[in-house]
Amino acid sequence: MQPVVAVIGGGAAGFFGALTIAAHRPGVRVMIFEKTGKVLSKVRVSGGGRCNVTHDCFQPGKLATFYPRGGRMLKKLFGRFSASDTVQWFKERGVELKTEADGRIFPVSDSSQTIIDLFMREASRLGVEIRTRCVVTEIAPDDEGFSLTTSEGMMRANKVLVSAGGHSKESAYDWLKNLGHEIIPPVPSLFTFNVPREGLNDLAGIALPDARVKVEGSKWEYTGPLLITHWGFSGPAVLKTSAWAARDFFEKKYAFNIHVSWNASAGEEAVRALIHTYLSDHGTRKIHKYPLMDLPQRLWTRLCERAEIEPNRTWAELPKKNRNKLVEELVRSHYTVAGKTTFKEEFVTAGGVALTSVNAKTMESKHINGMYFSGEILDVDGVTGGFNFQAAWSTAFIAGKAISTSI
Repeated sequence: MQPVVAVIGGGAAGFFGALTIAAHRPGVRVMIFEKTGKVLSKVRVSGGGRCNVTHDCFQPGKLATFYPRGGRMLKKLFGRFSASDTVQWFKERGVELKTEADGRIFPVSDSSQTIIDLFMREASRLGVEIRTRCVVTEIAPDDEGFSLTTSEGMMRANKVLVSAGGHSKESAYDWLKNLGHEIIPPVPSLFTFNVPREGLNDLAGIALPDARVKVEGSKWEYTGPLLITHWGFSGPAVLKTSAWAARDFFEKKYAFNIHVSWNASAGEEAVRALIHTYLSDHGTRKIHKYPLMDLPQRLWTRLCERAEIEPNRTWAELPKKNRNKLVEELVRSHYTVAGKTTFKEEFVTAGGVALTSVNAKTMESKHINGMYFSGEILDVDGVTGGFNFQAAWSTAFIAGKAISTSI
């Protein structure tokens, strides 16, 4: 009788796992069950529709440092399927990739459809079956494998790969908890900061290449590009902060204060020295019209207003009190965060199946023989930049190889 592997979830990890199984174990019937009408949804929206497939950090140890949760396990997995292996996998199948200045890797086409088309072609070539709008409501293990209750009826499988993605509600993991797995309560990760009471709407679209965001009264402090939006702050500096401090922010109910340094490379002493130079060398210039540190004019004007500097005041006329306020606005501008917004459509959770419930060598459950895990269903998440997809590829590849050799 033909062996059957059921893959729960038609996302990045589910597809990669299914393709790995089918490629390494011809003759096995591999079936992907996707509850929605579309597969590879996150692949489609990733990187603004360009699909950020991975990052050019090719050293396993360094790569693992980009994961607030799961890095220790991933370091071992990256030694077996790394970012360089991902690049090679796509190239061998005809997809040329390019590396951008910040290390993110995209298809040369700049279209996620290129990646989706590749997965669909590979699935067709390898005979992987795809069942959309097919909901798996129960998986019952028995001596011969698994019995699956689906919206299309009962089905049998010898092995199961659970790649159902992350969920915002802990109850979505109840069926796995009932099978003995420890579940880490899920909380959002990778979100932007809402700053509704600071009047930033007219500054929307301003981007700073190297800002620092520090959460008041905490250890959380990250640098990187910062974007002002209609609702507050976004960009890598904010997204990195939200990822590492995900649980802390959840406990604070997303209400906290931040300090923004608009140029992370310029400390307070350097800023004071620069202002002193302008006081002595450019005394007749109107402060509002000459931004320091190449700051965008609209932002500079707002910072001058926050420092209570009149529009027509010159540098020579700047009182010490306002000078000190300007320094504060440049290196420690204070904002109150009240809420969050999901980063585009790339919803990521911190939480899921605890890694203590999984054999890191095979991604097999320690509680249910023949059940494996990959992707965001696990308590693994990375910062933005292709890291979450790399975790999906690596966990799915390891799980797929283990299944192909054990069935």
